[in-house]
Amino acid sequence: MKHLLRPWLLATPLLSLTFVACGPNAKTGAAKPDLLQANLDTTVRPGDDFYNYANGAWFKQHPIPASESNWGIGKEVQNEICGRLRKLNNDAAKATAAAGSTEQKIGDFWATGMDSTAINKQGVAPLQNELTRIRNITTVTGVQAAIARLQKLGVNALLGLNVSQDPKNSDKIVLQLWQSGLGLPNRDYYFNKDARTANIRQEYQNHLTKMFGLLGQDAATAAANTARVLALETKLAGASRKLEALRDPYANYNKMSLAGLDQLTPDLNWKPWLAEMGLAKADTVIVGQPEFYQEAGRLLRTASLADWQAYLQWQLVHTYASTLSQDFDQENFRFYGTVLQGAKEQRPRWKRVLDAEENAMGEVLGQQFVKEYFTPQTKKRYEELTANIVASFREHIQALDWMGDSTKQKALVKLAKITRKVGYPDKWKDYSSLEIKRDSYAANMMRAAEWRYRYEARKLGQPVDRTEWGMTPQTYNAYYNPSNNEIVLPAAIFAVPGLLDADADDAIIYGYAGASTIGHELTHGFDDEGSQFDDKGNLRSWWTKADRQAFDERVKGIVRQFNDYRVLDSLHINGKATAGENIADLGGIVIGLDAYKKTDEYKKGEKIGGLTPTQRYFLGYALGWQVHQREERLAQALLTDVHSPAQYRINGPFADVPAFYEAFGVKPGDKLYRPDSARVKIW
Repeated sequence: MKHLLRPWLLATPLLSLTFVACGPNAKTGAAKPDLLQANLDTTVRPGDDFYNYANGAWFKQHPIPASESNWGIGKEVQNEICGRLRKLNNDAAKATAAAGSTEQKIGDFWATGMDSTAINKQGVAPLQNELTRIRNITTVTGVQAAIARLQKLGVNALLGLNVSQDPKNSDKIVLQLWQSGLGLPNRDYYFNKDARTANIRQEYQNHLTKMFGLLGQDAATAAANTARVLALETKLAGASRKLEALRDPYANYNKMSLAGLDQLTPDLNWKPWLAEMGLAKADTVIVGQPEFYQEAGRLLRTASLADWQAYLQWQLVHTYASTLSQDFDQENFRFYGTVLQGAKEQRPRWKRVLDAEENAMGEVLGQQFVKEYFTPQTKKRYEELTANIVASFREHIQALDWMGDSTKQKALVKLAKITRKVGYPDKWKDYSSLEIKRDSYAANMMRAAEWRYRYEARKLGQPVDRTEWGMTPQTYNAYYNPSNNEIVLPAAIFAVPGLLDADADDAIIYGYAGASTIGHELTHGFDDEGSQFDDKGNLRSWWTKADRQAFDERVKGIVRQFNDYRVLDSLHINGKATAGENIADLGGIVIGLDAYKKTDEYKKGEKIGGLTPTQRYFLGYALGWQVHQREERLAQALLTDVHSPAQYRINGPFADVPAFYEAFGVKPGDKLYRPDSARVKIW
């Protein structure tokens, strides 16, 4: 099943980057300048813009490459591991490996992905059988059958399927339906009136027409099919909820029987349809947004077969465009890479193939990654760091003046039960049934999508596997999963490019990893959404009414604070949509700082690189958001991302932390200064 992770399931440090490294550069023997000191732009006052003060010199030395829409520390880490994985793949492609072996799968996948001559020669041929099925549709039942088939291929046509834990019964795996099926990033792109978004809509129309033309349609047919897709998607968008509305776990929990689902969508018989999708074991379903599925059902009854054929053709070619010949690939990049995100040129093919391989069989690569680049000593350091951050959070909960004893005790129980997954899984996914050949790059991706779909679908009716990871070890990211009450911290998230782990002082480690990652993810268990799940991972009210009201008042404060940040043109941060991440950033900072204060390094009080321990801690945190991006990507993120832009993940929460004012002498009149009465304090 495609991993449509509900917004409250994944809480990340900015970006989901594939292929990143924990391996350091070799020492040269020469003394290196202090990492934090070297990044400073001292022409910027820290009390005015700490983001650029902390990272400005690095930004000047590392402009965004033409092939990227953003650049930062995660991409630097990514580059280190990309080189290693490239060699691993090249060696595997040259080897004579046993059929079905890991080496054979890696080698054959790489060979087909890198053979641009064969890919260009094949054109759209790898999709031809699926396109023929769509063209041969003659009934509404045929439309449903085609949607069922495309779901297995990873195509988000109309349905957003997810097999995962029941939010109110975390011991049971259930089928969930979520709004989906749009070609633009979300509903707002279909309706917002600002010039930037209106231009994107026009470019999207041009893109659709070009893609239909590449499928061999004449100009009139391509234009007609473009109009059909736009009309259908606009109706689906109109029934879709806004970003902030998707963050309410109760409002997006609507459990019903299959008979109830049939009543929700008259004339649709779900039982045989789900059986076609390999989901016959589903007896109940949780519908995230019932109004979306009411509209989807209505459109299946009323839209013409020609409308559905155009839509399904588009969804298929859109999903696989990057695996097809150069004309499809370049047009796909022109719209989704340049128009939407501002990239000037494509990344090298070998990096794009590595990205695809991560999606196809990431844990195969993960096993190789941790074997070579994440030592037992490193794992132990970060397990101990995690324990120290948990201990600090425990003290913060105990010291709260706005939370009563009853809720505190339950919060402490929940904190103690949070599972800590550090580095890599104890049990790896079994890819033995995944077939990879040297016939076609697109075919390999389709087979991988089918394997992943079957892997997820088989979970229905099975016990919950709480050992499973939702990210690979080489992913520069982390998450809190409320249904498992767990934090998952992949090995790569602890990497600092060019810095040996042993050479990183505690201030860097506690700021960079302890605050912005570990503390951040722990706090998600107690943010405006995570706090609604109990210690067993169930969506259940466990707070007293008075404590919940006191908490909500503090959340309103952080929403107001971030709503006031105007970032680009007339675009503001959506304080409500980003509340959970902003709460987690602030929580991680104060929890991490108190944990750092217990270290010998802090107690000694010695300067490193001319910086005090506390200054280094805040700079270490800012290192984690050392990323700048193009305006196009920033504009997209403001409409689609539940994370604030990197600049405000530093400047925003720091403006609420008294220790920051003390460390850098922030005074009234400085741009970041907020009076005591306006500062948000939650954890």
